[in-house]
Parts: sequence; structure tokens; C-alpha cells
Amino acid sequence: MSNNTPEQNFSALGLGLPPAPPPMGVYKPCLQVDKYLYVSGHGPIRDDSTLIIGRVGEDLDAEQGKLAARQVGLAILSTVRGYLGSLDKVKRVVKTLGMVGCTPNFERHPYVINGCSELFAQVWGADDGVGVRSAVGMGSLPGNIPVEIEVLFELH
Repeated sequence: MSNNTPEQNFSALGLGLPPAPPPMGVYKPCLQVDKYLYVSGHGPIRDDSTLIIGRVGEDLDAEQGKLAARQVGLAILSTVRGYLGSLDKVKRVVKTLGMVGCTPNFERHPYVINGCSELFAQVWGADDGVGVRSAVGMGSLPGNIPVEIEVLFELH
């Protein structure tokens, strides 16, 4: 890992950020408490504000699910940057909860959620970009999205 800032690391990836998704209920997209930023569950929103939909194991395979999880990660980065002004204000990823909307027999939840976790590791590095994590399967997710992820970040 170089001595680049998270913003420089993200820029080097050549990826764009989708628009930060508006809340779909009564909640805040993120909430800062002391030196922690709690980010609500995000879905896979595309650059044109549409959502990736479908169940993993039925409509999407594991690879497509992983790409959807990366898209969720980008949506989270959009919310974080929009709130803090810069990804550089994040010290580290503390905890990630990844939920996969999938068929009952699908078993590769960790692989799917790696789409988001690998993105965070590229932005904040192999140590600060990787925290504790859960990756679980759900019978359904809001709007038939394949992945929902929430994250807890520690701030500088």
C-alpha cells in the first residue's frame, strides 16, 4: 500500500460514484456519534439512480452479486463523501454487515460481500480498509435488491 490518501486511492481506481441514495423510510443515511460514523443499509444504486434488482442464485449468479455488492460500496462512499466532504476523514472501517437477497440454497454470501470489502480495502488499505464483518442471506430485501450493506467507520 502506498502512502496515498483514501481520496487518491479511490481516484486511481477510475470508478465513479453514483448519487447518494435518499432514505426510503424514516431514518438518516448516516449518523455521526463522537468519532464514529454509522451508515444505514444501502442498496446497489447505479449512476442513473436505478437499482440493480434480483435474487442471487435465481436472477443473478455469485459474480453478478459480487458486482452488485461493489456498487453498494460505491453508494456508501457517495454518502460518506457527501456527509464528511472527503473520504480522507475516515480513519478505518470498523464493522460491515452484508445482507444478500438470495435463494435458500445459496451459500456464497461472503464471496458476494467481498465486492464491497475489496473496494474498501483498495480505498483505505489492507489494514484500515478491513474490519470485522458479517455476511448473511435473506429471503428478501427491499425492492428485490440483491445486496444491502451497512457499515460503521471510525473517523480521524
